[in-house]
Amino acid sequence: MKVKIIDESHEKDLEEAVNNFIGSVNVIDIKYQVSVAIFAEEQVYCFSALIMYKG
Repeated sequence: MKVKIIDESHEKDLEEAVNNFIGSVNVIDIKYQVSVAIFAEEQVYCFSALIMYKG
């Protein structure tokens, strides 16, 4: 088993990156996470996915 971590600042970018990656591997599972941080008055989002696949 292998893992791939993909991290993007926009959910659509993550969706595209995940779809591009999983098209060429045998996926076992995908874990999804969203984090939010606040710097001054700005909210920063981090969308990430951990993909477990057969290598």
